[in-house]
Amino acid sequence: MFMGEYRHSIDEKGRIIVPAKFREGLGHAFVITRGLDSCLFAYPRSEWTQLEQKLKALPFTKADARKFTRFFFSGACEVELDKQGRILLPANLRDFAKLEKDCVIIGVSTRIEIWSKELWEDYYASSEESFNEIAESIVDLDL
Repeated sequence: MFMGEYRHSIDEKGRIIVPAKFREGLGHAFVITRGLDSCLFAYPRSEWTQLEQKLKALPFTKADARKFTRFFFSGACEVELDKQGRILLPANLRDFAKLEKDCVIIGVSTRIEIWSKELWEDYYASSEESFNEIAESIVDLDL
């Protein structure tokens, strides 16, 4: 399980250090793709395979299923950790997530997310205001 929040920077070549606490769970090679809320999602191969199976099961006759599947898979690529624990983020994914220099990498259970520092701070501030309301609305999930 991935959890925690870490701050890192992207270097001039587009590489970012993956927090040491996440490396073992992700493995040497893992999948990164466009995420929701303008961030990137990264999955260990085992989680990616499970997600892939679920997405394959969506009915291709539904326009929303086709759109989401295209969005998700067209941005996906496998990345590998180098000896310093860095990955090279493809330019198209950096552009999508507005990643330029300062980033936040967070653990979200079965995946990690990579955010631009500014977008994460905006998202966190807006979500923090409604956190109690969100908690009340999901109380039926028996958490």
